[in-house]
Amino acid sequence: MDQRSIQPAGIVMKGRQRMLLGLAAAFVALVVLGGILQAIRTLIWDLSYFLPGWLITPILLLGLGLLAAVAFQVGWPWWQQLQRQRKTSGSSVDVDAPANRRDAAQKSLTSIDRLLERIVDDVSRESLRQERERVTRELNRGDLVVVVFGTGSSGKTSLIRALLQEMVGEVSAAMGSTQTTQSYRLRLQGLERAMKLVDTPGILEAGESGISREETARRQAVRADLMVVLVDGDLRQSELTVIRSIAELGKRLLLVLNKRDLRGADEERRLLEILRSRCSGLVQPQDVVACSAAPQSLPRAGRSPLQPAPDVGELLQRLAAVLHAEGEELIADNILLQCRHLDQRGRDLLNSQRQREARRCIDRYSWIGAGIVAANPLPGVDLLSTAAVNGQMVLEIARVYGIELSKERARELAVSVGRTLAGLGIVKGALRLITPALSLTLPTLLISQAVQAVATAWLTRIAGASFIRYFEQDQDWGDDGLQQVVQEVFELNQRDASLRRFLETAMRQVVEPLQRRAGALPPRPEPRAEEDAWDRGHQEP
Repeated sequence: MDQRSIQPAGIVMKGRQRMLLGLAAAFVALVVLGGILQAIRTLIWDLSYFLPGWLITPILLLGLGLLAAVAFQVGWPWWQQLQRQRKTSGSSVDVDAPANRRDAAQKSLTSIDRLLERIVDDVSRESLRQERERVTRELNRGDLVVVVFGTGSSGKTSLIRALLQEMVGEVSAAMGSTQTTQSYRLRLQGLERAMKLVDTPGILEAGESGISREETARRQAVRADLMVVLVDGDLRQSELTVIRSIAELGKRLLLVLNKRDLRGADEERRLLEILRSRCSGLVQPQDVVACSAAPQSLPRAGRSPLQPAPDVGELLQRLAAVLHAEGEELIADNILLQCRHLDQRGRDLLNSQRQREARRCIDRYSWIGAGIVAANPLPGVDLLSTAAVNGQMVLEIARVYGIELSKERARELAVSVGRTLAGLGIVKGALRLITPALSLTLPTLLISQAVQAVATAWLTRIAGASFIRYFEQDQDWGDDGLQQVVQEVFELNQRDASLRRFLETAMRQVVEPLQRRAGALPPRPEPRAEEDAWDRGHQEP
């Protein structure tokens, strides 16, 4: 059927539907009006039995007036509240939904300001503040930033020199000739913004200095609106890994095959096809081009060598096409990406600060719990008996993470973790780990009391570390649940280095005070020869 015949039929159908809906609405209105009139007529008829005729009309008018006043008193505040809610919801939509990328970047910078207020460390806060100011300047800048990226001596500086048609840097065959980042401005015809070309140090170079230069180049890559990745042949796996990492940042890439003067047309075509295949999904096929930034001179018999002009026309055309079509979007995407990275960095700093504060809190409550058990030794270690101490610890950790918990909820969390520790056999595991370590340093009189106290402290540390995971994951134990979190924390804390550090602290916090309280005790027994040999064999190198 012809499309033109379908459209009028649809219009006619919609017109009929509107007419039917209008007739139905008119009928309902007539029924309602008739009901109201019938009610008024019935009321007048009933009143005529008790009141004279001249008094019925004033009473009806007075009743209608009272009904209107009541409706106004009830309806007007409701109407005003409804209007305020509409305005509030409308304004919140405007705030929560940025109109463009620039507004989204500005909103991200505002959230960074709030993070700065909560970071305590002066050095970290100042570093983040300076980076925030740099991104703010980037938000208001005018140039398009194009970063030239590649391995050492792939021809980056020569390429920039060819694009600017003037010498901009020292070119050498030795790797690492560009030691620092350098920037140059270039204007393309028809492009409102200037283009800032950034020459970076080479990547994948050996030595500490090469690694340092590569880090500098990567930092510049993060700040680029457009990346020009220069290669001089087929991609090595290390180069492909670098290109993939840049593409995963959300950067637009141009992949340029340099030194085309050294190849024939067939070899160049084959190499370009290989590059497009290897970078499929990372670089658009039309963004893989060839050039010759610094062609080799051609010898001439009896005359000076001929120096061919650089061949960068294809690259320049593709560069201009991309910047003309997508320049503003590339700037906006880059600024928004930098804002998100900066916001994530601020959140990481805040999270590290919270972890330090939470671990100090855990350390304090661990020894508080150990002191309680040492003062009142229990027949067996049971974390449920110290639920009050652990509940208070949960409240403090929650406040560190900006979360308000009720005491009942904190106690429930403490009890649930304590039951999980007992159910997984971690309580017995703590006794097995700690008893041998203390039995060689303590007399029999204090072994049981010290082991229970130290085990309580160690179990409190495991519980506290589990709560840190819980609050870092927005009060969620994760897909595997509470038992998996507790098990992972237990395995981390029973490693040799971690357990040794804890026991060294336990000796100062628990064992030595118990010894002083008990007064003179029998000396520590000398180890047997085989025990001495065992100790020497297990000492750390």
